[in-house]
Amino acid sequence: MTTKVHAAVDALGNGVCLLLTPGHWADSPQLPGLLAQLPQGPGAVVADKAYDTNRVLVAVGQAGAEPVIPPKRSRAVQRGYDENLYADRNKVERFFGRLKEARGFATRYEKTASSFLAVAHLLAALDWMR
Repeated sequence: MTTKVHAAVDALGNGVCLLLTPGHWADSPQLPGLLAQLPQGPGAVVADKAYDTNRVLVAVGQAGAEPVIPPKRSRAVQRGYDENLYADRNKVERFFGRLKEARGFATRYEKTASSFLAVAHLLAALDWMR
């Protein structure tokens, strides 16, 4: 009954890759799949603390990118991250805000997952043209 849309955006906040999963799936396991779908390797991966897992850090390293992910408090060794670059994390939040301006997307009018993902891709393409 629920779904999550996962997105990768470029440095300008334009959607580059969208992925749809069931609502009960966690966010961090989806990041390696998003990285694999990118047309070229990212320079940096900016994400919140929920993505601070060893599996994600390995996937980011394999993609040749810099992880800009703050460490969880439970980590024994707290690694550093670029706080100025981390401030750009809001670009993905603003991307989703622009998608949700379309009422059909925000309230999920589409009944099938493929139709909902198609609407998300259409809205992301229209967002590129703004």
